[in-house]
Amino acid sequence: MNVASWPTSAHVAHEVTNVGNDRSQLSNMAAQARAATGITDLTVVADRGYFKSEEILQCHEVGITAFVPKPLTSGKVADGYFGKQDFIYVAKDDEYICPAQQRLNWRFTNIEHGMPLHCYSSSACTTCYIRKQCTSGKQARRIKRWEHEAVVEAMQQRLDQKPDMMRIRRQTVEHPFGTLKFWMGAAHFLMKTREHVSTAMSPHVLAYNLRRVMAILGTGSMMQKMRA
Repeated sequence: MNVASWPTSAHVAHEVTNVGNDRSQLSNMAAQARAATGITDLTVVADRGYFKSEEILQCHEVGITAFVPKPLTSGKVADGYFGKQDFIYVAKDDEYICPAQQRLNWRFTNIEHGMPLHCYSSSACTTCYIRKQCTSGKQARRIKRWEHEAVVEAMQQRLDQKPDMMRIRRQTVEHPFGTLKFWMGAAHFLMKTREHVSTAMSPHVLAYNLRRVMAILGTGSMMQKMRA
């Protein structure tokens, strides 16, 4: 289940899904949160499981500011080689500067998984003095760049400037999600099909929100506002 929560740890939107990961849910849940709150200039914060470049771009295009850390899944980094983050992109020259201070120029563009990726490399790679720290292949090290990579880089800069955003996310999201799982126990949903499971989930969310309102405002104030 995907949830959109408010800073007071209340659910503003939720959706049951049978997809095994959350990578395609960011813009969807952000749109639902915007519709529920009425906030146009919306900021969304999510964990690494929600990261997908296309989703970040979709949020950007509709004016939603995203904070989602990028997973470091490069096999080269795991093997002890330089990662892409060690190569500095110079926008005005459309080139990368590698750890050896050599320039990687644009060579060609490929379409991978529907995404245009520009490939950069340097002719100096074959004689580089730190080549063994960069690649084990016979060819020059290549760096791939998505055509909208600047949007992802801008988001990373926001994260670097506000490192406490992930702490805020944990305080906001983990409380309601953990509490709901505790209430529901280890049992599975008794309903079948996503539509029926969504219906069964909604009362749990409503009950959580009511308890949060009572905890924040008090029962008397809540009843008074409900009558108004």
